Amino acid sequence: MRAVQYTRFGPPEVLRVTDVPTPRPGPGEVLVEVRAASVDAGELAFRAGRLRGIARARFPRGLGGDFTGRVAALGPGAHAWSEGEEVWGLMPHFAFGAIADYVTVPGQRLARAPRNLTLLDAAALPSSGTTALTALTDKAGLTSGERLLVRGATGGVGSIAVQLGKALGAHVTALAGARNLGWVTELGADAALDYRTTRPQDLGRYEVILDVVGTDLGAYRSRLSRRGRMVALAFDQDRILTSMATTGLRAALSPRRMKLFSNNPSPARIAELTAAAEAGGIRPVIDTVYPIGEVAEAHRRLEAGGVRGKLIIDMQR
Repeated sequence: MRAVQYTRFGPPEVLRVTDVPTPRPGPGEVLVEVRAASVDAGELAFRAGRLRGIARARFPRGLGGDFTGRVAALGPGAHAWSEGEEVWGLMPHFAFGAIADYVTVPGQRLARAPRNLTLLDAAALPSSGTTALTALTDKAGLTSGERLLVRGATGGVGSIAVQLGKALGAHVTALAGARNLGWVTELGADAALDYRTTRPQDLGRYEVILDVVGTDLGAYRSRLSRRGRMVALAFDQDRILTSMATTGLRAALSPRRMKLFSNNPSPARIAELTAAAEAGGIRPVIDTVYPIGEVAEAHRRLEAGGVRGKLIIDMQR
């Protein structure tokens, strides 16, 4: 079968489509024939080697953290699923490899795919959707009538957070590039501001700030209301280890005001995402669909910025 791998750190060109054996599901595992997978911005730093100081590298490394597909085979004890079922899910935490013809995952990393979406469209949601759900509901406790600022509103997580914040009854302000202001308003933002011309001190006060950018967190944190909460989902890519340490310290010293987490959703959270998608509270946002042979180009595009929603790898192209 085909799988995207890399054998050394480096630029997007290190990514290769290789031929590897099809995995067999072990006890409690499910073999899924992958229909599509998303390109995750969080993997850029791993691929480039910027996290080699804290992430033990074992090569070859796979790529891709979430996927949609159909159940192909069941391991012993995986009784919750049936062959042929349409599912979506996430790889085990920090175990990449979803951009492949087949993946094996524990059964609890799966949920039934939304019936109102194609498997190609649905591939934009598992990782970004569960991240946004956890950030706004569990971590921030966003409630109806509160003011939400989404910084980085056009990306995979940000575009879902705008929709979800609106569905939860918040007043949503989105920070985005000038060309995307009308677009994020269509997603549900009550106010859309150009991040290039809007300084933190120009903003009002917010009960919740969701940051998917990672820079100048202190300046934006100052825009929290007295009972405000910031959820930081990204780090400064130019000084990533320092940024992680600084943000982690802030969260440890002020856990009520600053929230951090690494997305590792429960089976209930993945199923909750299915329900939210079928209810129409959130919808997938796809910028571009690439064939597996153009995965390096997808990484270059993501590094260049300006992506609206998610980049998707179509395993049937």
